[in-house]
Amino acid sequence: MGPSVKGLALGSAAAVLIALAVGVAVLVSGGDGHSPAALDPRAASPTSSATAPAAVPAPTPTPVPGGSDAILVGAGDIADCGSSGAAGSGAEATAKLLDGIAGTVFTAGDNAYGSGTTRQFANCYGPTWGRHKIRTYPAAGNHDYLTPGASGYYDYFGAAAGDHSKGYYSYNIGAWHVIVLNTNDLCSKIRCDAGSPQEQWLRTDLADHPAKCTLAYWHHPRYSSGITHGSSTEVSALYQALYDYNADLIITGHEHNYERFAPQDANGNLDAARGIRQFVVGTGGAHHYGFEATPVANSEVRIKDTFGVIKLTLHSGSYD
Repeated sequence: MGPSVKGLALGSAAAVLIALAVGVAVLVSGGDGHSPAALDPRAASPTSSATAPAAVPAPTPTPVPGGSDAILVGAGDIADCGSSGAAGSGAEATAKLLDGIAGTVFTAGDNAYGSGTTRQFANCYGPTWGRHKIRTYPAAGNHDYLTPGASGYYDYFGAAAGDHSKGYYSYNIGAWHVIVLNTNDLCSKIRCDAGSPQEQWLRTDLADHPAKCTLAYWHHPRYSSGITHGSSTEVSALYQALYDYNADLIITGHEHNYERFAPQDANGNLDAARGIRQFVVGTGGAHHYGFEATPVANSEVRIKDTFGVIKLTLHSGSYD
């Protein structure tokens, strides 16, 4: 997305939180200086009789002719297995939101708590977000890697999770290029510092896909006002590479809350012309985290007590 369009993305429009019956929300971010489109509230019940779907190959986004609009929807920090071994009501409630939203689903890591085991994916993620597995492009989180080699995560998602020795990959949706990165655990499992294989792959992938608009997602936020984890300097080189190639959006999880930042450069300086807008969307179903009393610079919106998903409508040169 060129600087002239990028300067318009979101503008001064605030994120709209549409509260649902059980405290769940679709987080809609307005773009192009327009107000976000209204969504009908969808009831969400805390239980589900759905069963985990069988293993499937990597999803293939439906081709969009002429770079028409595409939908990308998702969150991180999702299915928290309780003492009963079943997913908590948060994951089922956000899965019900996905039931009513078409498009491609993403995850921003920590898909199945507490350790990303095969059983936790089958019992907790599977019956909830797993019913959208066939259209999901996942990212791994640090809890997924508490099982050695994140084997539960890779076995569950199969080819959709990319090369299992790397966990980073990319795909196209509509007119957008989308990049999925692996920052676990804070880049100690798969390195992401400057000059690392992942950072060099990212730069090559960006050069090979000079899309008008580019979005990346992973687990650990470069910037966060969260009280539990906060900002992660370890991912700075990834942010810098994306900034160097004029990427537009970054979505992360890790902090169990929602936060939206104004466009920034890799050093956290406000940059309305070509900065990247970062969202933290750790609202997929795990218990909530709070915020520091003083937010990080350029933080625009913070929500600490609501489960939800972020829905992005990706146009050929902008987004809502």
